[in-house]
Amino acid sequence: MSVYSMTGYAAVQSSPARTASEADSSPDSHARLGVEIRSVNSRFLDLTFRLPDELRQSEPALRELLSGKLKRGKIEMRVSLESSSGSGLRAPAAATLQRLGSMEDTVRSWLPGAAALSVADILRMAAGEDKAAHDYSDELIKLAKKALKELLSAREREGARLAQMLLERTSQLRALAAAAVPMVPKLVEQQKTRFMERWQEAMALGGGNNLPEAAQDRALTEATSFAIRIDVAEEITRLSSHLDEIDRLLAGGGELGKRLDFLIQELHREANTLGSKSASLEMTHVSVDMKVLIEQIREQVQNIE
Repeated sequence: MSVYSMTGYAAVQSSPARTASEADSSPDSHARLGVEIRSVNSRFLDLTFRLPDELRQSEPALRELLSGKLKRGKIEMRVSLESSSGSGLRAPAAATLQRLGSMEDTVRSWLPGAAALSVADILRMAAGEDKAAHDYSDELIKLAKKALKELLSAREREGARLAQMLLERTSQLRALAAAAVPMVPKLVEQQKTRFMERWQEAMALGGGNNLPEAAQDRALTEATSFAIRIDVAEEITRLSSHLDEIDRLLAGGGELGKRLDFLIQELHREANTLGSKSASLEMTHVSVDMKVLIEQIREQVQNIE
């Protein structure tokens, strides 16, 4: 399976073929439909629709279509319905004019003082009647499926880019962890030597020329205790395990954003512990560099579905 980003965009338009009968009876039946879908990251699936009044009845079908393919993200779908003619003005059908004239005669027979219909009134009422006569539901769903397919392709391409970036960052984190491992024995040996020197200085100040065996054992005990305190082997092991799991999830694809987010939190915890145990400037630099990489990973994981 692929890794999908929650960021994507798709826009498609359709101009249904016009027939002679449609041109006479329903001038607006060949209007251009447009579908635009925008997607950004979100913790859950959040769907928003911007539809013309003529297409409001299609919202449940569109919602079902999107929720069947998308699991997370803030999704906005905009649908436009525009006349394909240059001016957008069409001559009313003869049947429509006859019906409006009959209705006007009926009204004025009961209300003689009523104003006559103007040309603007007739055009407006005729246009409204023509639009209501045509059902765009099937055309809209077909176009929405096409737009959704393009959106998924865009999210897949962005997801592949994010996955590659994350794999590069996990590789850099492994390199830092590998660099930290040999630092600990060196630090322990340095600290052991330092303890012995301090004991020898203390005994010299006390008038003794030789370091008593008990004092030497005490110095070794202190060095051992220090070694235990700065041992980061456990943190390095857990960090490597989390990195292995991230790589496994990226290779498997699918819905992995929330699991990745949890693993990033664990990586950050191990890097913090590594920093708190730091006994040298080099180890502190390793911890800081790890935190920078982990933060970069965290920012990008927020965009993965």
